[in-house]
Amino acid sequence: MEVVDAVSVHVNGKAEVEDFDISAMVQPEPLPPIAAAENGDKQNGREIVLGKNVHTTCLEVTEPEANDEFTGDKEAYMASVLARYRKNLMERTKYHLGYPYNLDFDYGALGQLQHFSINNLGDPFIESNYGVHSRQFEVGVLDWFARLWEIEKNEYWGYITNCGTEGNLHGILVGREVFPDGVLYASRESHYSVFKAARMYRMDCEKVDCLISGEIDCADFKAKLFANKDKPAIINVNIGTTVKGAVDDLDLVIQTLEESGFSQDRFYIHCDGALFGLMMPFVKRVSDFIDPRITFVASVGVLVFSALFIFGGGKQAPKVTFKKPIGSVSVSGHKFVGCPMPCGVQITRMEHIDLLSSNVEYLASRDATIMGSRNGHAPIFLWYTLNRKGYKGFQKEVQKCLRNAHYLKDRLHDAGISAMLNELSSTVVFERPLDEEFVRRWQLACQGNIAHVVVMPSVTIEKLDDFLNELVEKRSTWYRDGGVQPPCIAADVGCENCACALHKLSVLS
Repeated sequence: MEVVDAVSVHVNGKAEVEDFDISAMVQPEPLPPIAAAENGDKQNGREIVLGKNVHTTCLEVTEPEANDEFTGDKEAYMASVLARYRKNLMERTKYHLGYPYNLDFDYGALGQLQHFSINNLGDPFIESNYGVHSRQFEVGVLDWFARLWEIEKNEYWGYITNCGTEGNLHGILVGREVFPDGVLYASRESHYSVFKAARMYRMDCEKVDCLISGEIDCADFKAKLFANKDKPAIINVNIGTTVKGAVDDLDLVIQTLEESGFSQDRFYIHCDGALFGLMMPFVKRVSDFIDPRITFVASVGVLVFSALFIFGGGKQAPKVTFKKPIGSVSVSGHKFVGCPMPCGVQITRMEHIDLLSSNVEYLASRDATIMGSRNGHAPIFLWYTLNRKGYKGFQKEVQKCLRNAHYLKDRLHDAGISAMLNELSSTVVFERPLDEEFVRRWQLACQGNIAHVVVMPSVTIEKLDDFLNELVEKRSTWYRDGGVQPPCIAADVGCENCACALHKLSVLS
């Protein structure tokens, strides 16, 4: 047994060192077997088991022994478990690519606050009787985002949520309260929480078709608007879809509403900006981050990155602002910002919030939030990183993410692998790896025959090179004998981005 760590144990008043093996928790967890469930949901031959709890690992909770307080055995055991778990987290972080979380942060200065139960229950702008709160930090963060999205302090209301889903649930709830008989419109590639909101609030919901890019198809949107022209419209606009990172054209959505006879007093728009809602304000056009002169220095040497765009041109980034007729915007705080716990920001117009707000005597406050108790630590973490980075710091990180995403897409194409990258996005979509163990190792998010890598500030060129080299090596064995061919994903990424046998010439040309 290889001993790789140790823990201090107090026995009879003396500190002794107990060795333990962490290898069991460093190794990747085995994939759970695919069971033939009676109520399984099968997609593309891959079955998702519902209604069954599959435990791959379990850390049992046990009762302390009578003499534990004297021997310290229980404390030593728990310390060893936590040390192994930390080692496991460090190992898994090395191979984190498929989910939009920025793992590059340091909040050591905030450790001194972990001894307090900080709770921001109730309205952020009305102090309750509970005095251990962080409302002053929360309002500071909200004001920062209000400036970002161009709405005056006296015109907005918002709060820091527990996650991006809560932001969507709140934004759509505000829309439903403004228009109780409204129809919810959302593209098919919207986050699942949008459709969860429709079920929770028992709203009529129209799923709108998408373009190949994942962007909402406004032609289909118009057709569905005409089919429900007697009812107000509540629209979810994606500022970055979950799988393809597509950004809906907010201006075109508004134009489509107006052309379909919907005046501004008959529609409500919620912008789901979970990831890209905080990135878009720092990009004017695609060429702002694509410069043919840019070079990257990697561990193996100098890699020259050749851009596909001419400096000075490119697609204009859509501007999310309350100067346009939108009702609310939400973003996640644990994604691009890099908060260590799930959280988010939801901003809406003050004029709408009275429909939700109610007095709560128990709190000596008002409440219009989804949750009751709210994590009071999250606002402090957000406040801390916003102050450290500022607008310029975020702009640099956005440019880095987008450059690295283009680098990954180009390397995939060079290797003959189908891949797509939407303009103004850092989500690189490519063919789903054949080996599910490879998918698990790199923590890739998959849907059907496609997978994606979300390039965050913590994703370096070196990590991308490691991933690419391993993927190319694995593919050479997966498809070596010719019995199995790489999938055609033209329906997902377009013929020009598909490198299957049929479309390979399109990519190479």
